[in-house]
Amino acid sequence: MSILQIPHAHPRVILFDWHATLADTMDAMYYALDDVMPRLAPLGLIERLVPPGKSKTIDDARLVKYVRENAQLHPKIKAERKISRTDIFELLFGDDQDAKAIAHREFDKSYERHFGVVKPMEADARRQLLALKALGIRIGVLSNRARRFMAHEIYTIDGDGWHELFDTMVCGDDVERRKPHPDLVLRALDDLQMPVDLTCWYVGDSTTDIVAAREAGVSAVFYNGAGWDRHWIDKIFPGTVRHPHVPDAVVADLAALVALARRLIAAVATH
Repeated sequence: MSILQIPHAHPRVILFDWHATLADTMDAMYYALDDVMPRLAPLGLIERLVPPGKSKTIDDARLVKYVRENAQLHPKIKAERKISRTDIFELLFGDDQDAKAIAHREFDKSYERHFGVVKPMEADARRQLLALKALGIRIGVLSNRARRFMAHEIYTIDGDGWHELFDTMVCGDDVERRKPHPDLVLRALDDLQMPVDLTCWYVGDSTTDIVAAREAGVSAVFYNGAGWDRHWIDKIFPGTVRHPHVPDAVVADLAALVALARRLIAAVATH
């Protein structure tokens, strides 16, 4: 199915994923993943990889097979730098929550050695976030990252930091379950004392972000900063019984998100 819809409600709150949606931390993330992959066997995680025939797509199955046989990510995955750490662990371990928790803990240990410089995904990101606030929209940021990393990154991005832009920030170690579970979204709305409904838009670059939004009961907006073509987007969001979660909208950049929000807010004012 093609994703041609727009959100069903105008936004009162917009929550953003951090990595690869607002912030570019790709180098540090992939350095940490390079550290983690050879440790999967000693941690007993190789035998817990998704079994053959159980992956969502053929490409996912190939990724799992390569990791199983080589204890590292395929060079093409590392060269493209388009897939998030969370999505990689979802592809590798599927529904095995304990295996994913172990992998995330190992990632945090490695990320601590590599994180530091962080830059915006888009040069005018700060201006676009301010444009959303000027529309009366409350904004927040969510991340599976540990708070000690997020605190550093949000206070140093773009030189002076963006900490004053956000009305809430929820991190992976603030909740019991990380994305794709809805806990971060629900915690953010609780912090803001806002209702859990479609007037909250959650914007993220990964399939796990869209699943988290859908599971929470809010509007799901896929940020296509990686420039995936329509065929690939339809492929990763098949809308099947096994994988039913699809985004309400796809935006190529933050300017498109602002335009979409402004359009729906204007429609409500008109009526």
